[in-house]
Amino acid sequence: MTAYGADTTTDEVVAGIDLTGTTAVVTGATSGLGLETARVLSGAGAHVVLTARTAEKGAEAVAAVAAAAEPGKPAGSVEAGVLDLTSLASVRAFAAWVTERHPEIGLLVNNAGVMATPFERTADGFELQFGTNHLGHFLLTNLLAPALLRAAPARVVNLSSGGHVASDILWDDPNFAETEYHPWKAYGQSKTANILFTVELDRRLADRGVRSYAVHPGMIRTNLGRYMTREQGGDLQSKISRAGVPAMKSVPQGAATQVWAATAPELAAQGGVYAEDCAVSSGHAAWARDPESAARLWTLSEDLVGEKFPAA
Repeated sequence: MTAYGADTTTDEVVAGIDLTGTTAVVTGATSGLGLETARVLSGAGAHVVLTARTAEKGAEAVAAVAAAAEPGKPAGSVEAGVLDLTSLASVRAFAAWVTERHPEIGLLVNNAGVMATPFERTADGFELQFGTNHLGHFLLTNLLAPALLRAAPARVVNLSSGGHVASDILWDDPNFAETEYHPWKAYGQSKTANILFTVELDRRLADRGVRSYAVHPGMIRTNLGRYMTREQGGDLQSKISRAGVPAMKSVPQGAATQVWAATAPELAAQGGVYAEDCAVSSGHAAWARDPESAARLWTLSEDLVGEKFPAA
């Protein structure tokens, strides 16, 4: 196995990997890490279904992936679907649309997300970050599970963050109905949820050939930080400096770990793990690896989205 690290890029990770015949769904793929992931998976031969909040943004992303294709090199095809993770109705509509077109889905990269937003609620009344980053993807993944199982061996990659250390799940008040809202606490909760969801999803589906991975991409300058005020941005940069966090990654470096989790042959018999810098890591908080908490979050999430997904 090639030695990878923080400087590894997506193209290095996918070198020599042939995804011909694989359908991959990448959420939030109109810019940044999602667009880069769609580009490199398509370049490896996959048919990529990227999601966008509007048809216009989706068309622009498809054109960008096509324009980035290497001349003379065979590549997979790309299409876009409309998905708004702040609306469970939109999640259900997209899932029905994509599974009708693609009964087998070999890769699902849950890349979309928001960070440090002002207090806001989704269309269904959830706190925006918890609703978008976790609940929308929880519902989407479960609705796509039959297609993933039909394509097995298949993989689900959930984009988390080192920022999960800001908060465990607020079990009694995940939607900040009574708790004083803090954007980083809410973000941390949603990213902890991404890891716990990965743990329980892998427990449920691993023996049927669907493995799951949570990924910390590192620090990358993308539009994920668009909600931060100048003061919040300065505070974050100070904390990063004091903590000795490595320098900012480029987008190809930042997306490398999620592409690695989606494609690395060495992960075929491993799942339910947290990865960073293209390697399995133990650097996540203890509360984010507890299997009992993972099962508890699954039940809570079912209650909130109003649909049960029993273990097979």
